[in-house]
Amino acid sequence: MFTGLIQEVGSIRATRPSGGGAALEVAAPAIGAQAVIGESIAVNGTCLTVEAAGAWGFVCHAGAETLERTTIGSLGVGAPVNLERALAVGDRLGGHFVQGHVDCVGEIVSRSDEGSTVRFQLAIPEEFARYVVSKGSIAIDGISLTVTDVSGTVFGVAIIPHTLAQTTLDKAQRGRMVNIETDILAKYVMRLLEGTREAGHSGGISRETLAEHGFI
Repeated sequence: MFTGLIQEVGSIRATRPSGGGAALEVAAPAIGAQAVIGESIAVNGTCLTVEAAGAWGFVCHAGAETLERTTIGSLGVGAPVNLERALAVGDRLGGHFVQGHVDCVGEIVSRSDEGSTVRFQLAIPEEFARYVVSKGSIAIDGISLTVTDVSGTVFGVAIIPHTLAQTTLDKAQRGRMVNIETDILAKYVMRLLEGTREAGHSGGISRETLAEHGFI
């Protein structure tokens, strides 16, 4: 589990085929100096396992499915990546609950600079757009952000100067593909709605339904 608060921007030092997937060497001195073998690190929002680490950074493995469902497979040597170590018990939760399980790849369809703030519009596949709501949470390349507006399969976010300075979004332009993880709460609510419909109910959510499934 992660929070979507980026701890370091690293870079891809090398990649090589490994077991049907790929091994990634990530240059990240701050995180590499603390990382331990077997721990999880979110690389552009994708939860990967550390196989080796040192003062220079770490090595992690991306399986075939990860390469197929995310942008990890398209990263070349020198590509910057957002990094976050897994949430520890007692840590502050300043972003939102991020699993590191990428739902889909989205595309930046526009960028507009408004003073020190940057607004992006992103398009995602229709099957995942239903989980995106205005003022809800979303993770873009592992960054916890708030949705500003939604129109069909396109949604917007506004990026403040601190986030721009501490992540890879500063250089992001129209046409860039990014990893998208929608809010886990939206997924659970949608599943509850689908379950009530399958059971022959109207699809509404009652207080009793929420209590039964542990939401209240």
